[in-house]
Amino acid sequence: MAQVTIWKGVQIAMQSAVAAAKDLTAITKANPGVAACASHGYANGEYLRFKNVLGMYQVNNRIIRVAGQTTGNFNLEGEDTTLYGTFVSGQVEKVTFGTTFSTFLDCSVTGGDFPQIDTTTIHDLQKSSQPGMPNGLVITSNNIWDVSDAALIAAKKQSDAQTLSAFLVTFQNGQKFVINGYIGCTLSPAGNAQEKVTTQIVITGVGSPTVYAS
Repeated sequence: MAQVTIWKGVQIAMQSAVAAAKDLTAITKANPGVAACASHGYANGEYLRFKNVLGMYQVNNRIIRVAGQTTGNFNLEGEDTTLYGTFVSGQVEKVTFGTTFSTFLDCSVTGGDFPQIDTTTIHDLQKSSQPGMPNGLVITSNNIWDVSDAALIAAKKQSDAQTLSAFLVTFQNGQKFVINGYIGCTLSPAGNAQEKVTTQIVITGVGSPTVYAS
């Protein structure tokens, strides 16, 4: 039976720091994929943003966790790269999650669907199609409006600077959802008479999300 996850006791964190980027020299096609990065200094469990990746485009703009690290290599935890493209070049940078929200009232996600490409020919007797590229994820939430809240202030700062950020959602059962993207936050108040004042946050995903069971 599937494990039921509930919107309760959820932790939502945004990156607070990014370390200098380091060059990758290889990523193997394996399960899990193994990255070569000289003297990387990364520890198991740390989160990395993969950027400027050529060839193995499936990991570009992704946030992936480190596992099985050695002096010059580390595993891409849970990432089966066997059928991915052949790596040419790329970089990684460590992201630190130090900004935690306590204002989220809800969370809705759009995108992730696959528009269909019409492959019907004049010889067919019925229409045919195949999935195209998935639409990017857009995460929208209403928040308690509190202009003194440290996380909302940080979100507004990231929004104004249009800085690419990493976001980590940890559920009470330990399951995790992590995504790279841009945050939109104006701290504009909204709501109805005699109800709490809210403000909206929008996260526009860049690259595919990554999930972990723990």
